[in-house]
Amino acid sequence: MELNIITPDQSIFSGQAHSVTVPGSAGSFEILKDHAPIISTLEDGKVIIRNNKDIEVIIIKGGVVEVLDNKITVLAEGVVTEEN
Repeated sequence: MELNIITPDQSIFSGQAHSVTVPGSAGSFEILKDHAPIISTLEDGKVIIRNNKDIEVIIIKGGVVEVLDNKITVLAEGVVTEEN
């Protein structure tokens, strides 16, 4: 699947993912290949990106996720960096 995570300021992640877990407003949920189309609001929390054995975690500050035709777009209000 193709994953893009963007904020109003910049693109945070663009690449392929085997699965993605996002912090939905009603609880975290996982997106896998051929997931049904969905648009959902997101809370502050972890976006967990899995590729085979690799796992990357990006902490976002709320936003929206759209899933359509194996393309995932996370529009985050912001991200938490280790510097903050």
